[in-house]
Amino acid sequence: MNVPKNEGFESVQKYTAWNLPNAISLLRIFTAPILILLLISPDKKTNLIAAIVFAVASLTDWLDGYLARKMGLETTFGKFLDPLADKLLIATALVMLIPMGRVPVWMAALIIGREIAVTGLRAVVSREGVIISASRLGKYKTVFQIVSVIALLVHYKFLGIDFHIVGTAFLWIALVFTLWSGVDYFVRFLKKVK
Repeated sequence: MNVPKNEGFESVQKYTAWNLPNAISLLRIFTAPILILLLISPDKKTNLIAAIVFAVASLTDWLDGYLARKMGLETTFGKFLDPLADKLLIATALVMLIPMGRVPVWMAALIIGREIAVTGLRAVVSREGVIISASRLGKYKTVFQIVSVIALLVHYKFLGIDFHIVGTAFLWIALVFTLWSGVDYFVRFLKKVK
């Protein structure tokens, strides 16, 4: 990678894949095994801890993007790593919720399948120099997925709220946005390659 000469440490840091925003994305990836350990034998306490861990990890998605833009540290590696970390975290939580009877297998399969399909398409088209930016639908999809997973991880009633019912309702909304944004992504790709 060509790094401009004589522009100091900051410009060298800008061109390297190893920076603070990417480290935060990596931490999000390392949260997945922690979720697995917490949910192997779930109870009320571990469910709540898992929900908190997942919520904090999800917040880092906003943080790493904000820092990358603010510090001028946006990298190709970061653009790959950030969505990968999100998808891995969501997929891990959904898979762990299946044997607990909180997420139907078919629903998790559709959500994870869409994520794999879009990630695969994004990887193929980026090699061809075609850029398809994230849509507002994709952002809504992510928010509804995160909210649904947090509620389904909590599962039990707290403060008079049945978190399982809330999580299930949000999961249905997340499924709609997941499929809708997936179709939208492929349609926009087909328009670009015509």
